[in-house]
Amino acid sequence: MTALVTGGAGYIGAHVRRALQAAGHQVVVVDDLSTGFVDRVPDDVPLLTADLVDPGTTSVLADFMAAHGVDSIVHLAARKLVEESVRLPERYLGDNLASLATVVGAMRRNRVRVLLFSSSASVYGAPEAEFVREDDPTVPVNPYGASKLAGEWLTAAAVALGGRAASLRYFNVAGAAEPHLGDRAVLNLVPMIFERLDAGLPPRIFGADYPTPDGTCVRDYVHVADLAEAHVAVLDRLLRPGDDGTHEVYNVGTGTGASVAEIMSAVAAASGIAFTPVIEPRRAGDPPRVVADPSRIRQELGWRAVRGLTETVESAWRAWVHARSTR
Repeated sequence: MTALVTGGAGYIGAHVRRALQAAGHQVVVVDDLSTGFVDRVPDDVPLLTADLVDPGTTSVLADFMAAHGVDSIVHLAARKLVEESVRLPERYLGDNLASLATVVGAMRRNRVRVLLFSSSASVYGAPEAEFVREDDPTVPVNPYGASKLAGEWLTAAAVALGGRAASLRYFNVAGAAEPHLGDRAVLNLVPMIFERLDAGLPPRIFGADYPTPDGTCVRDYVHVADLAEAHVAVLDRLLRPGDDGTHEVYNVGTGTGASVAEIMSAVAAASGIAFTPVIEPRRAGDPPRVVADPSRIRQELGWRAVRGLTETVESAWRAWVHARSTR
């Protein structure tokens, strides 16, 4: 069995590739290297460097898949900055759906029947529930979330007439399984804090007047290694015999919320650097609280996050220091 991982040179993609290989899967990777790094792809893993947004890539990708006997796809390649998506909605909706359409086109040409889509908790928008479930309303409050919800619809449509699919709604991903696989693209909160500290600047908190215990946004931070293992559990489920035309949705989170201020404290402890964050105005598109109810994936597949917040932030810091030493 060979899985294609799109975005496999990226932060999450490299961890998913690693976990799949550890579980015995053959893996090939496609990445445009805009935020990915070649050194995250081992020499024995075939890598296609291509822009999935370009419709002309469909044939190239289809040939690559055929050459390597791909029978399943894990699609992670996407743009993912919420604030940028508010400023450039057409780019996020256009590019994120175009890249998925390219993958689906190549998938259909090769009669590949299994698709695992990287979605996001942003599809829930600003949920009213303390812990969000997969059947809660999906009302995105930013174009990034809208692109992920539309991606779920396209994923379901791609297998409606034959095949099996799932969408994983990631919550906030951090940490590193190995130092060289750390988050170097500075697209997420934890590395953003690190970058500010390296520059001798105070980390920023965008909004301290939210209706949360300390006034800062609350999120569910899941270790990237736990997230990667969730992909293995779901893909293995999809590859087993089952009903055609099915599309499952799973939250992938810990079920525990942490505020931005609490993340700042965890970073200070992990790094040994004392700092006082600066409070900035709220960013557009940021809901106050989004925390998973991960009971569905636990009950159906036996997956649960096992790494806590301290381990997550400490591993992220070690990876950041490693990357800094190799620049």
